[in-house]
Amino acid sequence: MNNTNINTNNKKRQLTIISLAIAASIPMASPAFASESSANNGKAFVDFRLRYENVDQDNALKDADALTLRTLLHYQTKTLNGLSATVEFEDSREVFGVDDYNDTLGKNTQYSVIADPNTTELDQGFVQYKQKGFTGKIGRQVITFDGHRFVGHVGWRQDKQTFDAISLNYQQDALSASYAYISKRNRIFGEDKDLDAKDHLINLSYKSDLGKLTAYSYLLEVDEGMDNSLDTYGVSFDGKSKLADFPVMYRVEFASQEMETDSQDYDADYVNVEAGTKFEGVTVKLGWESLGSDDGDYGFSTPLATLHKFNGWSDQFLATPKQGLEDVYVSVSTKVLDGKFLVAYHDFNADEDTAGVDDLGDEINVSYSRSIYKNFTGGVKYASYGAGDSAAGKVDTDKLWVWVGARF
Repeated sequence: MNNTNINTNNKKRQLTIISLAIAASIPMASPAFASESSANNGKAFVDFRLRYENVDQDNALKDADALTLRTLLHYQTKTLNGLSATVEFEDSREVFGVDDYNDTLGKNTQYSVIADPNTTELDQGFVQYKQKGFTGKIGRQVITFDGHRFVGHVGWRQDKQTFDAISLNYQQDALSASYAYISKRNRIFGEDKDLDAKDHLINLSYKSDLGKLTAYSYLLEVDEGMDNSLDTYGVSFDGKSKLADFPVMYRVEFASQEMETDSQDYDADYVNVEAGTKFEGVTVKLGWESLGSDDGDYGFSTPLATLHKFNGWSDQFLATPKQGLEDVYVSVSTKVLDGKFLVAYHDFNADEDTAGVDDLGDEINVSYSRSIYKNFTGGVKYASYGAGDSAAGKVDTDKLWVWVGARF
């Protein structure tokens, strides 16, 4: 069979899978369960997400295809004297035999990576005490701060990130103070790649009429039998105002980081400046983000972040290049057919040029998502990355996702 026939068959297969996923988003009957139903005054729900993903890279790896189903079972007990408990199980499975992808655990390494391995695990299991502005949790839990840039749950992947931790939060009027100690990072790759840790997270914020001022310290250590630390201190301010009857959104953030091991010691800075406005239902944002470098030997790192959310959806910069990364981006979003349409453009460059590494490429992102009836959602997302003239080993990459979800 020649290459033309092979490509034609692959395209037919992808179109068939996409059509199946879209058809599955249209329910044939009313759901049999009430959304977030109560049982003995507790709270329970089941959440499904069926997703097709395709990865096409300009290298020797084969194009990847994955059709996976994420099933999440959640139950929270009723609250008694401020105490409650939550348990949540998550399962991710390849379905209908569409499994031509590298799952990051050694399977099908001849294909491009799609980081959704088959897993079944306790996603959350914690006891909570809540009273008069104070909330304390102990156990496996989701922890997120400030848009997920430094600490997030990576909810885009089928096995989201959670932490074995103790977390404390106090909120009174405009003031919020949070502390968390993490003993284990339950990452998106299944239990075999979870990491023992000794992480301390501190986040303080104050809201005013002008916006929200936040200061934070994230002191991270992987507990692997050797001295190491990744300490980040930062401050951010974001808010909304009006200029000539137009709403104006603004954000500025700065952080400083020190990374130390037995043999290495690096420093790097982070800067983000963003502004936006909204008119006639269209939101436009323009921003510049810099993950700095230490003389081209180390790039600013955010290992607990929801990285897919930043620097392009093709996930080219999940690890910051040692030359650092500058990302100039613009996005436009609006409502279309009762759903959200978004298009974004990123231009990437090295923070510090070394050995000819300068232009790190550019990327276009497009997405559309919407609710379907009460319990269903669906969406399509596409990312196209073009490698630059000196993109440090990066290659042209296209990614496509089609998904449907349901919660009862």
